[in-house]
Amino acid sequence: MELNEVYKYEKDHMNKSIEALKRDFQTLRSGKVSISVLDNIFVDYYGSSTPLNQVASVMAVDAVTISITPWEKKVMRDIERAIQEANIGVNPNNDGESIKLFFPPMTVEQRMESAKNAKAMGEKAKIAIRNTRKDANDKIKKLEKDKVLSEDMVKKGEVEVQKITDDFIKLVDELVKQKEAELLKV
Repeated sequence: MELNEVYKYEKDHMNKSIEALKRDFQTLRSGKVSISVLDNIFVDYYGSSTPLNQVASVMAVDAVTISITPWEKKVMRDIERAIQEANIGVNPNNDGESIKLFFPPMTVEQRMESAKNAKAMGEKAKIAIRNTRKDANDKIKKLEKDKVLSEDMVKKGEVEVQKITDDFIKLVDELVKQKEAELLKV
């Protein structure tokens, strides 16, 4: 293993942290309702816990309404129960054919809370990135201990690892800032 492999390892893992952050952001509610607010809802389907989108068609009808049409009518009650238990802030309306979720327009407080959650998600991503930096530096130290790298190469490697880390932390800050702006925009 050499320094370039350490850098590649670091970048790969930090990119995964960025992807995880973007997925986390999708669960946040903004002014326009998104079906991703239902991503963490599981329905008891023939005795196994199944994601909602695997037992029904889920679509955003407009900015405040989500329509859920089960593929089998008999799971309608289970879907309703799962939505109520998920406590996503709306009650399901069952018309016999489909379930409609009507999300009220977000209040300023709700927008602020979502922005706060986005910031917390960003902090979680930064922690993951810093942990990856520590792993990369540990790999470099091991290479030095195994006499693969000289002291100068170790210093150079640690400087590069920190530079990569700083770039990813900056990216997280930008993503959080964009998400906050999106969430706070009325």
